[in-house]
Amino acid sequence: QVQLVESGGGLVQAGGSLRLSCAASGRTFSTYAMGWFRQAPGKEREFVAGISSSGGNTAYADSVKGRFTISRDNAKNTVYLQMNSLEPEDTAVYSCAAVDHSIWSRHPPDYNYWGQGTQVTVSS
Repeated sequence: QVQLVESGGGLVQAGGSLRLSCAASGRTFSTYAMGWFRQAPGKEREFVAGISSSGGNTAYADSVKGRFTISRDNAKNTVYLQMNSLEPEDTAVYSCAAVDHSIWSRHPPDYNYWGQGTQVTVSS
């Protein structure tokens, strides 16, 4: 069982930055690949970024590539999402998720555990 708790969301102006954190419980965090997803009102949940269990492999949605960076610290059981050059279109609830596999997936149903989400609002 893995419990995930996100933090770091908030209100920021366009062009600003935020850093999201996702703290995981359990001793097996380092065996899970992790993903960040977001869901805006009236839209489906979408993949934002993924990172392998070792941290050596990452992937991004085209819409955030070059602006967002995913990383993890297995010693701290935490995964991060650094978000720079934020745009109003990035406004959404951001959730982290864990998949019992070494490699991330872009598909939400593949993930075993989810956090409760944190709101990110970008004003123009």
